[in-house]
Amino acid sequence: MTEKTESTMWGGRFSEPTDAFVERFTASIQFDKRLFHHDINGSIAHATMLNQAGVLSDQELNDIKIGLEEIRQDAINGNIEWSIALEDIHMNIEKRLTDKIGVTGKKLHTGRSRNDQVATDIRLYLRDEIDIIAAELSRLQLAVIGQAEKNNAAIMPGFTHLQTAQPVTFGHHMLAWNEMLERDFSRLADCRARMNQSPLGAAALAGTTYPINRELTAELLGFDKPTENSLDSVSDRDFAIEFNAFASILLMHLSRFSEELILWTSAQFNFIDLPDRFCTGSSIMPQKKNPDVPELVRGKSGRVFGNLMSLLVLMKSQPLAYNKDNQEDKEPLFDSIDTVKDCVKAFADMIPAIDIKAESMYEAAKRGFSTATDLADYLVTKGMPFRDAHEVVGESVAYGIKTEKDLSEMSLEELQQFSDIIKDDVFEVLTLEGSVSARSHIGGTAPAQVLQAVERAKAELLKR
Repeated sequence: MTEKTESTMWGGRFSEPTDAFVERFTASIQFDKRLFHHDINGSIAHATMLNQAGVLSDQELNDIKIGLEEIRQDAINGNIEWSIALEDIHMNIEKRLTDKIGVTGKKLHTGRSRNDQVATDIRLYLRDEIDIIAAELSRLQLAVIGQAEKNNAAIMPGFTHLQTAQPVTFGHHMLAWNEMLERDFSRLADCRARMNQSPLGAAALAGTTYPINRELTAELLGFDKPTENSLDSVSDRDFAIEFNAFASILLMHLSRFSEELILWTSAQFNFIDLPDRFCTGSSIMPQKKNPDVPELVRGKSGRVFGNLMSLLVLMKSQPLAYNKDNQEDKEPLFDSIDTVKDCVKAFADMIPAIDIKAESMYEAAKRGFSTATDLADYLVTKGMPFRDAHEVVGESVAYGIKTEKDLSEMSLEELQQFSDIIKDDVFEVLTLEGSVSARSHIGGTAPAQVLQAVERAKAELLKR
């Protein structure tokens, strides 16, 4: 008779031990050990339900609970050496429980499979991590809104094609970031709501013959309800894909923010200053102050995008129900979770500490004829068709380029050579302050509108 090792808790029909390489190749304990809290929580709920169903006695339930809590504490304290021979977190904990409490430990797996067990664990783990990320996202949004409120009237150039377009306020620019983050938060909340259903009780793929109560285990674990179909329950990972889709969009947004921060800290822009604690120096150039935090966030977007692609490809050809392929869902999911948490925390810490250089931004806004559209609008209000006004302003800009004068620096006589309907009141719209203040409507850049938008954004955060 072939000698059995600890890995053959499932090995009754096998006539030879698993190859050592295959044992290592197929094991997941190296990365799924982080699920120990949630595996234990799921097992306690399952055991509680089995007790109510008459499958476990009160004493057996008590022994299981005590044993599992002791294992939890050992894991927290780092006193467990997880075994590759036992493949995964589920078998490691079950074997350790059986060693502690004897044959009763072998009864815990009644009415379930590792297939529904791991699907439950991942959902429980991801749900907790989503709540952490949601809190950090809210903290980041509060920081962004705070900068908008503080700098509601600070004028900077607004860009299209990275060319000076029209003047905007720094506060308005910050609130554009907040709108993106608000949508990201909404996507995360949607992901959590769709995911919060319990697969426990689906067993291997077809359910179980034991008199289980799936509503009870769902309630004990904080799920909204049990999943509806046992095949789908154990085989799909679309909730992990959806989280990675959220993560990819969020990191895309943070990467865009990073790009602007990197540009703004450069000597060429000189719009903001990042505190030293978020920067590093050069080993050879003593004058350098590198914006490493935003650069790293910009770079980390690529790994999160890659994780999304990994999960999509992982799932795309799998037949129902569970396949071993799904062991590969955890590492990209875990990596995205860790990366998102770090990036959002970095931004939430950094954004409130940004110092803006208002004078430098104001001077930049005066360059590039940023009030040209205001001059065109002025001409239209005087009765000139817009296309004609566009032509007149274009000629004025060409003259400004030639004479190295901004529109606001030209005399009335200089402006009137392009149209005699231009009067003294034109200078009210050619100032940067006049330009931003004129855009006083919902979504506009006027300082008063920025403050109103800040209050609305704060109100949305308070609803959470």
